[in-house]
Amino acid sequence: MPKKYVTLSISIFIALLTTLEVVGQNTEKKKKGFIPRYINSIINDTVAQKKSQFFIYPIAGYRPETGVEFGVCPLYVYYAKEDVENRLSEMNAYAFFTLNGQYGLRLNHALYSDQDKWFFLGDLDFEQFPLKYYGIGNDVPKDNIALVNATQIRIKERVLRRVLDNFYIGLETDFRSLTNVTFEDFDEDISEENFDYPFGADGSTNFGLGLGLVYDERHNVLNTRDAFFSEFAYLNYNPFWNSNVEYQLITTDNRFFKKINERDVFAAQVLGEFNFGGDVPFNQLSYMGGSNIMRGYFKGRFRDRNQIATQIEYRFLPLKLGFTDRIGATVFTSVGEVFDDWNEIEMKNLKWAAGAGARFLLFQQKDIFLRFDYAFTRDGSNFYISIGEAF
Repeated sequence: MPKKYVTLSISIFIALLTTLEVVGQNTEKKKKGFIPRYINSIINDTVAQKKSQFFIYPIAGYRPETGVEFGVCPLYVYYAKEDVENRLSEMNAYAFFTLNGQYGLRLNHALYSDQDKWFFLGDLDFEQFPLKYYGIGNDVPKDNIALVNATQIRIKERVLRRVLDNFYIGLETDFRSLTNVTFEDFDEDISEENFDYPFGADGSTNFGLGLGLVYDERHNVLNTRDAFFSEFAYLNYNPFWNSNVEYQLITTDNRFFKKINERDVFAAQVLGEFNFGGDVPFNQLSYMGGSNIMRGYFKGRFRDRNQIATQIEYRFLPLKLGFTDRIGATVFTSVGEVFDDWNEIEMKNLKWAAGAGARFLLFQQKDIFLRFDYAFTRDGSNFYISIGEAF
């Protein structure tokens, strides 16, 4: 994101917080109507810890691929049977549209049943949205060589049953569809006639089915303070689907969280994704970048059959400011690489990213923060806004 938009976003956010704090204080004295009561419940967190909470906020932003973008973000959190001994369940979404007629919807959830016996973890993404395409491999141009315009759908779901303390096992599914695909806005040095189209450029629809093993000590997935999480998943794509594309995917995701004191948290993550057994459509290759890991890189900046990435983060939740206990901060860094073969990995060529962020304690009773991260890389920088920590 260009610097002027980062500055504008931060300025708008500070002004919004100031306004909401004043409105919240005023509505304590004048609780008239639904909207003042709603604002007061958010700013002053008047909802008891065991009660469910719903929050919705608008977002306006800018991305080079879309231009001006408008969106709305709902969040719903609750404890099963209003028992705070259960783990905190969350559902959140992001719906957006742009002045260029592009749109999308993203939903994700982490739901626990009573006594945490069942765990439902999943994501749904639907986008009609141009994707920057840089090529495949760990040594591709800094500037994208084309834009991919397509309709993308991904539905990933895990249905897991606790079999031992903190240990879950169950079914994992992953549906992916890329349709109405066109490559456009080619680099001036590449003509459409000699462009090397990747496998899957005509579109693809695949379904993966497999096994998931999860060890999960987290009590609050949006802000974990002292726990260990590990997921191992095996997915076989198209075992029952009428398609000539068949391959397998192994994913391992390991996260460590340690409380340094009552406020500060050290967090670390190691992620591995490994595709094998057949040709993989370009949109389903392991990719680097986005708002969760390797922040600072555009989503899909690097892509290949495999990826290894790790990140560490130190969180001040919240800062010791004296006048408020709702402002936090974080610093983070990450390294990673995509590759086709293990011998391609070289320490000197590893990709890196680093950055810092601000936090606003949205729900005091449930320890949930609004996240603002600014990350930079060799390529440049990006700015992210969302609810909950990156991992």
